[in-house]
Amino acid sequence: MLTMLRTNRDIRLLFIAQVVSFLGDWFAYVAFVGLVQDVSDRSVLVTMVLVAQSLPAFLVTPIAGPVADRYDRKKVISVVSAVQAVAAIGLLVVDSVSTLWIGFVCLCAISALGAFVGPAAQAALPNLARSDDELTKASALFGALWGVMLAVGAALGGVVAGVFGRDVAFIVNALSFAIAAIAVVMVKRPMQAATSEHVRRDRMRPIADMIEALSHARRDSVLLALFASKATFAMGAGIVGLLAVLVTEELDGGDTATGLLIGVRGVGVAIGPIIAFRFVGAALGPVLRVCGWGGVVFGVSYLALSAAPGIAVAMAFAFIAHLGGGAQWTLSTYGLQVRSPDAVRGRILAGDFGLVTLVITISNVAAGLLADAIGSRPTIALFAALTIAAAAGYLAATSSIRRRLDATPAPA
Repeated sequence: MLTMLRTNRDIRLLFIAQVVSFLGDWFAYVAFVGLVQDVSDRSVLVTMVLVAQSLPAFLVTPIAGPVADRYDRKKVISVVSAVQAVAAIGLLVVDSVSTLWIGFVCLCAISALGAFVGPAAQAALPNLARSDDELTKASALFGALWGVMLAVGAALGGVVAGVFGRDVAFIVNALSFAIAAIAVVMVKRPMQAATSEHVRRDRMRPIADMIEALSHARRDSVLLALFASKATFAMGAGIVGLLAVLVTEELDGGDTATGLLIGVRGVGVAIGPIIAFRFVGAALGPVLRVCGWGGVVFGVSYLALSAAPGIAVAMAFAFIAHLGGGAQWTLSTYGLQVRSPDAVRGRILAGDFGLVTLVITISNVAAGLLADAIGSRPTIALFAALTIAAAAGYLAATSSIRRRLDATPAPA
């Protein structure tokens, strides 16, 4: 992987853009969650921070997918990142419960704009990679990157917010978007195959364009299984939104402890895909298998975490949970990348992202409301059990597809 980054300039620049952007995101998340807890005693408002980072992305998915396929992906990412930097500045205005809504509006704007970045960057990787082996390494690296930046960004963000104040964390977030825009502008290789002139001139039809891509996926049972993977796993995502509540209400911690717990989750997300790719290779049958078992590991670990007596034990179980979660997330994205044609890849990845963000939103709202009623520990246990059941159902439902893929393991 290091050789690939050293020799492939364009992947290296996209990698740098993603590094700084993710780092800033988690700085801002930890700081804003702490701010929400300071001005409100409602668990549901804490989980709404994750909702603000997911629901807007779902709402703009019908536009983001076609944009990634129809327009220059480099320009899309650079322009959107620049606008995100402006929106991130708005978080500095929040200083009380009366201005809290401004922070949520800014987070919603950043999320909606980010929905354009994810599909465009993921769809571009097969065009920037110089070989199939390089694409596999790049997919594993970029999947691990989110987790590494979660670990580093959340941990450092918690320390910075606790020592220097939350405004510093918000400023770092804004700067990260500006740096990402500059890095992507410097990419030289085209980030997509040539688009025919009539397609570029055609009026964009977001709903029709997404239906076209989803119709393509519907005819391919493997693509459908990959779509269902993240959505199934995301049923338990409400757990993550309650980690900050668990820390403050049950484990007697603050911003720093919250940052550490979320950060160790990122370490698991980073290591999980690297381990999984060593055993899976390029075959999609094992990819689906790992996606199912990753959900089981996630659920079982969080079931244990719901009874954790202290922050150290909670961190250990969060790490194990996201070994499975990170492997599931990255491998399902890799499967979509290699299975989808370039002409519809952006829309398929955007559809996958939209579906999973919708499920994450519902899960977080439900978890927040339930935690207000029965407490964070019972809620985490309940959602962990739901994840285990969903993952077991996924493994059963995809068994015939996996057997067929095992007989012909080469990806389409």
